[in-house]
Amino acid sequence: MTTSSDTQPSVLFVCVHNAGRSQMAAAYLTELSGGRITVRSAGSEPRDQLNPVAVAAMAEDGIDMTSASPKILTTEAVQASDVVITMGCGDTCPIFPGKRYEDWELEDPAGKGIDDVRRIRDDIKHRITVLVDELLPS
Repeated sequence: MTTSSDTQPSVLFVCVHNAGRSQMAAAYLTELSGGRITVRSAGSEPRDQLNPVAVAAMAEDGIDMTSASPKILTTEAVQASDVVITMGCGDTCPIFPGKRYEDWELEDPAGKGIDDVRRIRDDIKHRITVLVDELLPS
């Protein structure tokens, strides 16, 4: 796979509010890639803060997301990324040739209890593990 940086692949996670799914995915990718993948996350209508239940569910798995904050999706973030993953929320994202686009259908953790968010978290972690293996073959 050719990367835009020639040094390491880059991934952008996108969902509407950038407060749950995309933040959990970004946190896992940062952790599980050991920093060998550039990670971004953004939303078309970002919330003021992260979903506290998502933050708690990630903390249970040893991932601290307390310093993360929702960010607005920009064309520059898409252009700078090799892989763009949307989170099943029908978000519109600029399309650029040569990028890999995926849509992960994931339930929105907004308004859900910790048990539901744990299930979503575990699904995301599994998908991230596969992605790391694809982007960083041994």
